[in-house]
Amino acid sequence: MVMGWDYGPLKYDMTTGSPLVLRRHIPRRLVLAAPLSMIVEASGMEAQRLSALEGLGVTELENKTHHVQGIAVDGSTLWVSSVSKAHSAGYLHEFDLQTGRHRATVEIHEGLRFHPGGMDQDGDSLWIPVAEYRRQSTSTMLRVSKQTRMVLSRFEVEDHIGCVAVAGDRLIGGNWDAREIYYWDNRGKLLAKKPNPGKVAYQDLKFEDGMLLASGNISADEGAIDWLDPDTLQLRKRILSGKTDRGVRFTNEGMAVVEGKLYLLPEDGPSRLFVFQL
Repeated sequence: MVMGWDYGPLKYDMTTGSPLVLRRHIPRRLVLAAPLSMIVEASGMEAQRLSALEGLGVTELENKTHHVQGIAVDGSTLWVSSVSKAHSAGYLHEFDLQTGRHRATVEIHEGLRFHPGGMDQDGDSLWIPVAEYRRQSTSTMLRVSKQTRMVLSRFEVEDHIGCVAVAGDRLIGGNWDAREIYYWDNRGKLLAKKPNPGKVAYQDLKFEDGMLLASGNISADEGAIDWLDPDTLQLRKRILSGKTDRGVRFTNEGMAVVEGKLYLLPEDGPSRLFVFQL
């Protein structure tokens, strides 16, 4: 299937690597060069393709990101976490959501713990796990003020936590590749720990309308955005994502859903934010 963004007289192919018009251009529709196919899973559930959704735009961020991890969208602001293994440093970036203009970057790491993961927001704060850059290691769960970017509270976890969602008065997190799912209260008390029954390597989690949204990778070529029951982790809905024109899975890293819009930030710097209408 060949997919491209239609800007009227110009069409930019997303699979052959042709240039995209990136900033401030809003496409009218997502163009499909082949009929939409639905993938039927072993469970009998039909999984929609990302290419079936209306594309609302692609914005290139100013080149201030490293290895992207997670995102959060708040009004006109896009928050991004990223890590530089070469510099043993983690970062929290702030961008203008519409233009991709860089506003600020702060370092967010503690000694060997310099790997910030997928994050979520709670009012005026962000919850961000910062872990050692290896499996089965340790993490610090940080609650960071959006206004001051200062740490408001923290708790320790004896595992590498790679993503977290704020679910009311609970936090739901996944370890490296989300093989196990953790539940804490907002003071860090462990409430439960469960194996991931779906085995998708989730990279970013969110909590929306009573459902746990989880995006991650199924194989080298395919990714998924899943709607899960937050307590049983039973799969309720799935969108299969495919790859960008740079050959990166759309669900490789950052994901957010706000007001019916799906935001994906899969690529390292120079990073592009893809927006779809759900």
